[in-house]
Amino acid sequence: MLPKMKEIVKGLPSLEKVIIVSTKGESYSKDISEIKNGCFLNEFLELGREKDGSIPPIQFEQVSYDHPLFINYTSGTTGLPKPLVHGIGYLLAVFRDFSMHLDAHRGSVYFSMSPVGWATWNCFTSLLFAGVSVVLYEGVPFFRSPTYFWDLVDELKMTHIFIPSSILNDLQNRGYIPTKNHSLKSLKLLMSGGSVVKSQLFDFVYSSIKKDMAFTSVFGSTEFLGSCFLYESTLPIYKGEIPAISLGVNVEVIDETGKPLDGEVGELVVTKPIPNLPLGLWKDKDGSLLREKYFYKYPGKFAIGDYGVINPVTRGLTICCRSDETLKQRGCRFGSSEIYNVVEIFPEVTDSICVSQYNKTMDERAVLFLKIRDGYSFSEDLVSRIREAISNELTIRHVPDIILEVKDIPYNANGKKMEIMAKKIINRMPYNAETIVNPESLTYYENVPELQGF
Repeated sequence: MLPKMKEIVKGLPSLEKVIIVSTKGESYSKDISEIKNGCFLNEFLELGREKDGSIPPIQFEQVSYDHPLFINYTSGTTGLPKPLVHGIGYLLAVFRDFSMHLDAHRGSVYFSMSPVGWATWNCFTSLLFAGVSVVLYEGVPFFRSPTYFWDLVDELKMTHIFIPSSILNDLQNRGYIPTKNHSLKSLKLLMSGGSVVKSQLFDFVYSSIKKDMAFTSVFGSTEFLGSCFLYESTLPIYKGEIPAISLGVNVEVIDETGKPLDGEVGELVVTKPIPNLPLGLWKDKDGSLLREKYFYKYPGKFAIGDYGVINPVTRGLTICCRSDETLKQRGCRFGSSEIYNVVEIFPEVTDSICVSQYNKTMDERAVLFLKIRDGYSFSEDLVSRIREAISNELTIRHVPDIILEVKDIPYNANGKKMEIMAKKIINRMPYNAETIVNPESLTYYENVPELQGF
């Protein structure tokens, strides 16, 4: 990263210090003289000493509640990442989520597998002010060995774990589960998020990882730097659902006219102000860009950009997909994740993506692309069995009109399927592939013979 840092610093003349945290002993021998105002962490800490060698008490700057604290970028699911400016208010949400809902205290050890760019990285590092021990891990936790992650759980006595759903999928698919030598005695709660958590992962966690603990998905966003729906230690967990609305957050699922829905798929909105909403977007001086991005659909309501359904009995939330990824075939609105939950159980299917195709009169049909696992083949028999399963598990109206094989599925850096890219390509719409980590996959959706003439 040091060569990149040299160029970045040139474009930031206001920087007073660039503090480099070394992860290896030999890093201290590297030449950082060309990084303006650069120094290593140990040098920086020494600047805090008085002339007699003593360390003065930390002086905390008193600032207003809306004082800007940092910029967090969105993942770029629907376009280029947006630079969201957050203020001090997010700390209140962090305390609410972790200390109240999740029952964190000084004896807790929290694990987060979050890259530095994720909102969760900011949230978990902030737990230090509550006296919680934090384990921050960047990278793939099974890189060293199939059991390395479970070894860490026991070694560090982790109590609460947050792990991306894509990694949990990998652990299931690879069979990287705890052995009889792992006790996992300390583990109380396993949370997953970052993208839709498949309902079958609940079965995997309780059958293959640990029975006597809580497992749940959580729902938050970069826009909130916290949660909207999450685990609540006093409530039961239902398979595939997030149990509770975060305290003080007024969330609704609404239809296209803004009417609240119960038991039906709709868009998630926040209807009243909360302390951890973003202060604005970087360089958006009059707030017009923020209003355009988040308030234009439903005046006075903050549109999150995700679709979900609230169970009218349990009041739990099931996340369906991004708002741009909903499908409406023959009058039936549904989320792509509903299809994935059925299709990706099939041993022949290693991955899938379901998107809408439109004709000239804007009639819509669902197209399901299947990535076939090595050693299996795409066949009419497989298509027939998938159609039957979707019809039985959901309804006949959920069955995609077209089911095809594809060699690869587009993803972004956060491990999210990029339905919007596949949809734009098959509908011959312009798109920007900058956020795709495997852009070569997009060529498989161009000029597909079976989609012509609709």
